[in-house]
Amino acid sequence: MLDMKMFREFVDILRADHDKREMPYDDIEDVIRLDEEWRQTRYDVDQLRKKRNEAARGIAQAKKSGDKIAADTILSEVATLGTEIDALTEKADSCLIERDKIRMRVPNVMHESVPIGEDDQKNTLHRLHGEKSNFDFDPKTHNDLIELNGWVDLPRGAKVTGSRFYFLQGDLARLDMALQNYSANFLIERGYRLVQPPLMMNRDAYEGVTDLADFETVMYGIEPDKYYLIATSEHPLTAMRMDEIIEPSELPIKMVGVSPCFRREVGAHGLSDRGIWRVHQFTKIEQIIICKPEDSWGHHEELLENATALWDSLGLHYRVVNICTGDMGTVAAKKYDLEAWLPGAGSYKEVVSCSNCTDYQANRLRMRYRTSDGNEAVHTLNSTAVATSRALVAIIEQNQNEDGSVRIPDVLIPFMGGQREIKSVN
Repeated sequence: MLDMKMFREFVDILRADHDKREMPYDDIEDVIRLDEEWRQTRYDVDQLRKKRNEAARGIAQAKKSGDKIAADTILSEVATLGTEIDALTEKADSCLIERDKIRMRVPNVMHESVPIGEDDQKNTLHRLHGEKSNFDFDPKTHNDLIELNGWVDLPRGAKVTGSRFYFLQGDLARLDMALQNYSANFLIERGYRLVQPPLMMNRDAYEGVTDLADFETVMYGIEPDKYYLIATSEHPLTAMRMDEIIEPSELPIKMVGVSPCFRREVGAHGLSDRGIWRVHQFTKIEQIIICKPEDSWGHHEELLENATALWDSLGLHYRVVNICTGDMGTVAAKKYDLEAWLPGAGSYKEVVSCSNCTDYQANRLRMRYRTSDGNEAVHTLNSTAVATSRALVAIIEQNQNEDGSVRIPDVLIPFMGGQREIKSVN
């Protein structure tokens, strides 16, 4: 969430940001109103406590001098102060809770370079990478290829769990593991510490990293323990330092997370109905940076460069787009997406999301770093390196042969025991 300083001193910036998002100011005005009410109520409480303390000294002095009438008079004048203080304190606490509940809904302030547009059709092209594959045959979709080769068993996955779960098998399962190892090593060599996070989080930690009111519908809850299965390792890795004051010598903190991810999302009919493009469980290799505010925009470009270098090394064609205002979520101040070309589907599809969340998550997580002027919120950034199921789809479609086999990207061959193609298990 945004620091209260934004509402108290820079409200024009918030209103201008809401104009870009085509959002009303209601939440902003409610936060300001409740904040003023909270501060006034706290002031009134302080004045009553001051009055009570002065009365206590007056009573003590009167009793010391033997003036019982004066002591009783003062006592009667302040007899209801305790009740008044309790009532006002309760009111102040209520204002604070409601203020911050609404403040959690106010989105981050977007970077000035975010393009203005109502939906994803207004995202702007940032860069193109690689070239489209040339086929002398009609390329198949990944749905057709995995069915042809028996690499994925969706019916039995649905039988033992439910729809959009699957068994990955044979060469494609090996290629998934190769992608995990290669991608993690790629980032380790760039100075990122490998971390395997817990696969469940409690509500307090989850509310620190995302807008649960919006995101909770796609998450799996664990009962009766009130945990959530993680939707991405970004969430536990970012929340890892919640409620901590970080020494500046530790910054920047750079991590690469590897984990299964779980989402109750449902895709549109077509590409997502079959295959492994939009599923409830997948593996993702994620980049995380926690840094000083003045460094975060440089690190945002670093995360993007890491992702593009990794995808370039796989020899795949994709584009980088700058996400517009209407396609931007609550948490990020700016976001790039990498969209891989899927020749079978004849379209670009998102495979990487790269975000600078500035201090938005840190404020929610109460995560700060020590400075000479006091403690300040850090900035948090995240980017997919590889979501393996989607990377497999891109590899399958772009590297397919006419007989249905698929060429393995050169950099992954050592992780496949020298094998150069993935072949049918049928």
